[in-house]
Amino acid sequence: MTREKTPIFSPGQFPTDPESFTRLAMETFHRQALFNPVYKRYLDLLKVDPLAVTAIDRIPFLPIEFFKTEKVVTGEEAVSRVFESSGTTGMLTSKHFITREDIYLDSLETGFRRVFGDPAKWCFLALLPSYLERRNSSLVYMMNHLIQLSGHPLGGFYLDNLKDLSDNLEKLEKSGQKSMLLGVTFALLKLAELSPMELKNTILVETGGMKGRGEELTRQELHRILTDAFHIKSVYSEYGMTELLSQGWSTGDGIYTPPPWMQIRIRDPYNPFRYLLSGKTGGIDVIDLANQNSCSFVQTQDLGRAWANGSFEVLGRFDNSELRGCNLLY
Repeated sequence: MTREKTPIFSPGQFPTDPESFTRLAMETFHRQALFNPVYKRYLDLLKVDPLAVTAIDRIPFLPIEFFKTEKVVTGEEAVSRVFESSGTTGMLTSKHFITREDIYLDSLETGFRRVFGDPAKWCFLALLPSYLERRNSSLVYMMNHLIQLSGHPLGGFYLDNLKDLSDNLEKLEKSGQKSMLLGVTFALLKLAELSPMELKNTILVETGGMKGRGEELTRQELHRILTDAFHIKSVYSEYGMTELLSQGWSTGDGIYTPPPWMQIRIRDPYNPFRYLLSGKTGGIDVIDLANQNSCSFVQTQDLGRAWANGSFEVLGRFDNSELRGCNLLY
């Protein structure tokens, strides 16, 4: 067997323009097609010869459900951490086996700085009760790292102690400290109900939905409630998932901007190998070049739209999120 190549980039060497993205994506594909056993089997069953794939539009994306049943790893480096998705009792959860935490952390920090600047200048408050109650959450890992980079004494995680959170937000506001409160939807709604206040120096980032704690709201309705309660112009959002190592950030209106090493493609819901034009609704495929040692080409079950400038919008999920195609491996 051919000896595995070193990953195409190390921290600090992410692509910054479309040409380098395309080149690195093709190099990543050919490496993962050879050294990722799960992806290799999937391509074999599709009868795709990796050497015949010479354009980025011809790369097949691995259905995200494989992260629930397979160990999706490229190469033979030791696994240092496992991220695991949420799920109810008895439900299969996704597992992302991480062999290069340095690449993940560099992707996180570089992507954050592009949108928000130096994390050391922020205070981070995390309201993530449903995530803190389980192990191996990538979102908790992300926020914990940002909290450590900040080092602000009032930063940290708040499980159910909304009174302390409210008091600390008031202290931060009085001091003029730039702050970020990232929370799961149902917890932010509870805070809005119990402790409405004017936030001038704090941005609100919602993620994660209702998690069965109440009726799901449309994005417009949710943002209206939060902007009214906290007297803010817009609600920010973060698009990330267990199976990805990069994040897209929205600074309002539900429009996300990915970093230059992450790209969104919109596939035809009825033909996963056909891509739709800008502004058309379909399934979201993600190229995440930070996924060097897993799979960088992930077919999600999210519905959305992408725009010519690279930004994208998430509209929901497919009703039937279990792909029958996953049975091909058995």
